[in-house]
Amino acid sequence: MENALIVIVVLFLLLLAAICSGLNIAVMSLDVSDLKRKAKLGDKQALRVLPLRQNVHLLLSSILFTNVAAASATAIVLGDNLNGFVALIVSTLLLVIFGEIFPQALFGKNALGWTSRFSPLLKLMIIITYPASKPMQLLLDKLFPKSDRRLHSRGELGLIIADHADALNSELDEDEVEIIRGALQLSEKRVRDIVTDIRHTFWLTPDAKLDGPQIDIIKDRGHSRIPIFNEQLTKCYGILLMKDLVDIDFDDNDFTVEDMSLYPTQIVGSMTALDTMFRKFIAAKTHLIPIERDDAIIGVVSIEDLVEEILGHEIEDETDRLRKRIVKNI
Repeated sequence: MENALIVIVVLFLLLLAAICSGLNIAVMSLDVSDLKRKAKLGDKQALRVLPLRQNVHLLLSSILFTNVAAASATAIVLGDNLNGFVALIVSTLLLVIFGEIFPQALFGKNALGWTSRFSPLLKLMIIITYPASKPMQLLLDKLFPKSDRRLHSRGELGLIIADHADALNSELDEDEVEIIRGALQLSEKRVRDIVTDIRHTFWLTPDAKLDGPQIDIIKDRGHSRIPIFNEQLTKCYGILLMKDLVDIDFDDNDFTVEDMSLYPTQIVGSMTALDTMFRKFIAAKTHLIPIERDDAIIGVVSIEDLVEEILGHEIEDETDRLRKRIVKNI
């Protein structure tokens, strides 16, 4: 009967040491920022664990004091009932294998789940060890103050998203992954990478005549916005919208571009980052912006060009197909 009681006590102490060892690894592997994000999304496990993890020095002290107490008690019980050398060997093997290695390997696989499951026990540990844990917490807070919140770098975010592309259990589909990837890479790319060369851009001068044949050409090519430049391609007067020309009778009247209402825009340098271009489009309230290099206009960029860069493929509408047929027939 006495031997059975000793075995039960040793198993209990060994189990307690194992839980403490596993929780130590689990708690320290949890990131506070990640827990906050999950808590905001309503994750019940994160909501239970976050208050404990935020006071990590108190929690860590409580776990380690409990672990040391359990390990010491195990060694004492075995030492009282076994030969001193045998007790040392047995207690060491039991504590290292079943009290450290196994629980740490187990708890490390699902840190949040295990910590949440044992959160009532963690709170009990804090209460029981508080007289010793609180002074240790104050000392640790003094020696190792909390660092500023660390955010993921652009490269780290890219790697995180790349993991979703290969994961079978990801909530993001392939298109969503590509869109996020494209958005993260915008700051690394320049306007010159996506500009439509001026040689392939339909543009007019302020004194260009607008008559029936000219309007037919614009319609046939599917242009909705026409930039207006001077002959030297050093100045942009604005953007002419095709929708403003629809109700005008050009057959019986002589008009030039100067007679039409032009929408203001701004010229942007070819080395501008693509993420900055989005803000430029918003500020200019336009869908088409001329691009310059060395004080000369070299082409244009549309909001559609930026969207295509994010999506990773070309957006083709009916006007694009029409232009392709025209080019093919020329």
